[in-house]
Amino acid sequence: MEHPKNSSQNATILCVDDDKNILQVLEARLAFAKYKTLTASSAEAAVEVLASHHVDLVVSDVKMPGMGGVGLLGEVLAQWPQVPVILLTAYGSIPDAVSTIRSGAADYLTKPFDGHQLLAKIAELLGRKAAEPAPRPAKGKGLSDQLWGGKSPAMRDFYALMERVAPTDVAVLILGESGTGKELIARILHDFGPRAKGPFVIVDCGSTQPTLLESELFGHVKGSFTHAVRDKKGLMEVADGGTLVLDEIGNISPEMQTRLLRFLQERTIRRVGDTRAIPVNCRVIAATNADLPALVKKGEFREDLYFRLKVVTLKVPPLRERKEDIPLLTERFLEAFSLAQNRPKVTASAETLRVLMAHSWPGNVRELKHALESGVVFCRGQVLEPGDIQLDQAQTLHEVVPAYTPGAAPAPASGQAEAAPAVGVDSLSLEDNEHQAIIRALERTAWVKKTAADLLGISRRAIHYKIKKYNIHIPGKDQGE
Repeated sequence: MEHPKNSSQNATILCVDDDKNILQVLEARLAFAKYKTLTASSAEAAVEVLASHHVDLVVSDVKMPGMGGVGLLGEVLAQWPQVPVILLTAYGSIPDAVSTIRSGAADYLTKPFDGHQLLAKIAELLGRKAAEPAPRPAKGKGLSDQLWGGKSPAMRDFYALMERVAPTDVAVLILGESGTGKELIARILHDFGPRAKGPFVIVDCGSTQPTLLESELFGHVKGSFTHAVRDKKGLMEVADGGTLVLDEIGNISPEMQTRLLRFLQERTIRRVGDTRAIPVNCRVIAATNADLPALVKKGEFREDLYFRLKVVTLKVPPLRERKEDIPLLTERFLEAFSLAQNRPKVTASAETLRVLMAHSWPGNVRELKHALESGVVFCRGQVLEPGDIQLDQAQTLHEVVPAYTPGAAPAPASGQAEAAPAVGVDSLSLEDNEHQAIIRALERTAWVKKTAADLLGISRRAIHYKIKKYNIHIPGKDQGE
């Protein structure tokens, strides 16, 4: 029987289902139609795949543990709006499926689904996408829509730099504190750059063990070490024709710095245990929250590698320097999380905005995002109140900070700033504030690092880095490991 032709050659389909049998059926059907496939057994895992791979279309079950298909739809609409989503739903849930279509899903099928019908829908969506490519956003508009915010002078200047850098193919070094969105910025540079159709590959240099990083980046040949049972293509080679993101570049070893420098100079790699030089043509974007110039002065980071990486430097403003953007960020996060949790849209009260505008945000946008996500969970109605969000100092801020007025910068109540040192930064440097915030979070979570990181809205890798940076002593052993 004749099958629908792939209207978009080399299209990649992400299949998401907690049933392994369903995933196998989807893979077989799509492979027969000459599509590339990626799989995930949960919506949360699917988000990770979307963040690290180029995906043209998503096919997802609705009912899964965790945030499920509807939650995944919300994440895709918020972060990858150009990727169509087909939802698979049980026969008795058709009204719910129709509701998700209205919420932004491209289409749906009922289980058990017809394989030919699925292929026809995919071909139609990909054909429509190829025939009607999304128009290039007007200058200054597209990037701000992707990154959100932009009312603050700091972000307007940042957008202007991104607009100039994105269409080029130069190496970029993204600097910024944890939680400022460096990975998202790298993705935007890729999507708006000349290699947008190529792969987007992220290497987490901070959490990958130094002994494994070489094999992860460069690959290896069978027999090159004890557990090398087959040839493995490295992530650099995978990124050929696209963009390679080296996250937390400040953590790589001196040996890896030397190998990376050679790659940047020669644009060739050698797999571990191999003698062949393999040409790799990719754009390199590096990101870090470390002070690389200081590491260069200490002799801990190669100066020649630093200058190779920083052809262009983008420094992401921390959230405390762009507080004018908090109302818009809040609105968009609440909208996405309301959809993800399948509930009516939640909005923030003026009192809540007052608290959010006054908070110091040591975890930056990630901390704001996590606070609002949990806030939507605790919110009993459709208006988010200060009591719904879990923020350190929230009660103190509630008592001392005047009401927030849209368009106005937050200011402490007269005569009360000195009475609430936890709110301001007059007596402490920004690093001192961050140091104290981490200690308070660790104390409140019985020194469990993972829980403290969640409380701060930062990654586990970031809190390990901060603990080491500030030489914070953890009572006992193996706490939160």
